[in-house]
Amino acid sequence: MTPELTALTLAALLQVLQFAIMSISANRDLGPGKTASPRDQSRLGGSLESHLSDKPARLYRAFNNHFESLALFTIACIVLSLSNQGTALTAACAWVYLGARILYIPAYYLGWVPWRSLIWFVAFLATTLMLISALI
Repeated sequence: MTPELTALTLAALLQVLQFAIMSISANRDLGPGKTASPRDQSRLGGSLESHLSDKPARLYRAFNNHFESLALFTIACIVLSLSNQGTALTAACAWVYLGARILYIPAYYLGWVPWRSLIWFVAFLATTLMLISALI
C-alpha cells in the first residue's frame, strides 16, 4: 500500500473514532431519547446540534468538518495512487494532513483560537499540494 493510501486509511479510522467520541458526548448531553429519535426539527424544536451544549456541539462540527476535508484528501490519494505519481513530497503531505486532522479535534473541542483555523489550513494546504503534484 502506498504511504498516501495508508494515511487515507488511518484518516478514515480517525473519522470512526470521531464518530464514537461525538456520539458518546451527544448521548451524555441529550440522552438517547433525542439522539436515537428521527431527529425531526419539528419534534426536537430545532436541529440536534442546536440542543447540544458547547463542547459536544464542537465535537459534532469537527466530525462534520472531517467528512468535508476527507472528500478532497481521498481524491488526492486515489489520483496519486492510481497514476503511480506518489513521491516523498506527497507522502509527507499525506502524513501532515493526518497529523493536522488529529490535532484539529482537541483544537476545536478546546476552542483554540486562532490555532484551530491554522491547523485546518495546514491540512488543506497539504491536500492542495498533493493535488498539484499529481498534475505536474
